[in-house]
Amino acid sequence: MARVLTERRIDWTGIVFAVLLTLVIVFPLIVVGTWAFANVWRYPSVIPQEFGLRYWGMTLARADVWSSISISLLLSTVVTVLSAVICLPAAYAFARLEFPGRSVLFFSFLAGQAFPKFGLLVAIAGIFLQLNLIGTFWGVVLIQLVGTLLFMIWIPVAAFQAVDRRMEEAARDVGASPLRVFWSITLPQAGPTIAAAVLLSFVGTFYETEGAWLIGAPAIRTLPVLMISFINNQPVIQFGAVLSVLLWIPSFIALLFARRVINSGSFARGFGG
Repeated sequence: MARVLTERRIDWTGIVFAVLLTLVIVFPLIVVGTWAFANVWRYPSVIPQEFGLRYWGMTLARADVWSSISISLLLSTVVTVLSAVICLPAAYAFARLEFPGRSVLFFSFLAGQAFPKFGLLVAIAGIFLQLNLIGTFWGVVLIQLVGTLLFMIWIPVAAFQAVDRRMEEAARDVGASPLRVFWSITLPQAGPTIAAAVLLSFVGTFYETEGAWLIGAPAIRTLPVLMISFINNQPVIQFGAVLSVLLWIPSFIALLFARRVINSGSFARGFGG
């Protein structure tokens, strides 16, 4: 009887914790989303006195908003392509080859996450200052490229390790070339997980703020940097709320796609290998 009561108490504890965590995460999103569609919302009213799209039109009519959107999209595309070109061959080597220092190099990609990020960015900014990369497009590309290494190394390694080696061996036994085996056997199996890594890298770059602000300001203003500027300097909070809701869209798409890949078990099989 005591054991049953204990199990019930543990279950209720988990439920309460889940509810509190949901409130902590969801409530701020609800508030921001409400502000984005509130034409008038004055204290002490709990809900807006007037809903509408007035501030959407005002926000999207600004030239600096469209400029920041185009810069963010261009930066994210360039950084993701460069990261894929650099990291995917490295991920394949980590997954399939044995070479001296393999484990040390592989885990070194976690080093950037093991230290305070802003301190690391300040150190890099000092180097970029000497190279005249501060306030330049390519300076921001390089600083954001560093942030993609974890996604574009670790996740593709898991994808390549999860590929069924027996199918590759069977293809080689019937005379398929290594390139044909990779194109017809390896890539179709690893492709969805690699695509998830690419999408997460794109979205992560799109949202990256600290490096874009520290290296790019004032010449390069991405959408998140502009949103922070709106929140800090604009008397109307709706401008920042509208940009915040716009930033949810790529994240929502990435999470839907990544959820399908994660549920397939590719990550677990890959890291288990």
